[in-house]
This record gives sequence, C-alpha cells and structure tokens, in this order.
Amino acid sequence: MRRFSGFLALVLATAFVFAGVEALAFGNMSKTKGGDGGKAASFDKTPVEKAKGPDSYTVAEIYKKSAELDKKSVAVRGRVTKVSAGIMGKNWVHLQDGSGDPSSGTHDLVATSQDLPSVGNVVTARGTLYKDKDFGSGYAYKAIVEEATLKP
Repeated sequence: MRRFSGFLALVLATAFVFAGVEALAFGNMSKTKGGDGGKAASFDKTPVEKAKGPDSYTVAEIYKKSAELDKKSVAVRGRVTKVSAGIMGKNWVHLQDGSGDPSSGTHDLVATSQDLPSVGNVVTARGTLYKDKDFGSGYAYKAIVEEATLKP
C-alpha cells in the first residue's frame, strides 16, 4: 500500500507540473482575434508618445494597417502591461499606448523578444510585424511583433 500511495503522489505531482507548464506556455496567447483574450493587464488609457521614424506606429495603427505591414519592420512605443518570460525560447511582452479599443482587442499588442523589460516600463519595440500569426492548437494573434528589440 505504501508503494501505491507513493506512486500515486508521483503521478499527481507530475500531472500538476505538466498542467502548469501548459498554462504557462499558452496562457498569454489568444484564441480570439484581439490579442490576449482578456488575460493581459486592463486597458491603460494613459497616452504614450509615439515612436519616432517612418516605420513607427501606434498600437491601434498596427492593427488597422496590419495587412499592408505584414512581414515588414515596425516600431511601436508602449507601456509594458504584462511579461511572460522564457516561453518557447522568448519573452512575450504586452504593450499598450492608450490607443485602440479593448472591446475589439486592438489596444494591446504583443511583441516577442530576448529582452526582458519590467511591467510599467515604457519601451520602443522594433521588430517584424506578422498578421494573423498562428502558433497552432487554436492560439493565434491578429497582429504580433516578432524578434523585437526593446529600448527605453
């Protein structure tokens, strides 16, 4: 009986670990067209100054122009509202600049990066925009900035 209870404890512990890993790996991705399916920080309406340069956009502009910007270099400046570190070999950073509409999910933009900012920091993300990026298992983004560098 002791061996069985030890085995059962091991099986349950393993199940909880794998459940946690799955939640970690996919908890920041969305099954909706917006961005995070409501899992990101609440909408911060505080405006953030737009990044400088010809390839610079607000979060709302990124969503609006995602078809023409697909696979192009973009820059977007925003406040970090959520960070999910070390998932699939990268950090997943949610940015908001006060633009966009929470009801349509165009207020929160995710950038993947090797850089690791803190929540509350204002950063400029420069990377490649991908429209309708699908990571499989039903997890997709309407717009996402990949391989971004994040600078204050």
